[in-house]
Amino acid sequence: MANVKVTLSKSVIGASPNQRKVVEALGLKKMHHSVVLPESAQTMGAIKKVEHLVTVEKL
Repeated sequence: MANVKVTLSKSVIGASPNQRKVVEALGLKKMHHSVVLPESAQTMGAIKKVEHLVTVEKL
């Protein structure tokens, strides 16, 4: 299974509480913080909810 690198590129200030929880669940803490996650349906669904806040790279 492939992996994806997710980077928080925009601040969560002004985002809805649900979007903040999704960002936290992805493991992102601060701006420009990156995590490598498996490319599963659950991960991609969470990324889709906050795609305007994150940058995604396929590894």
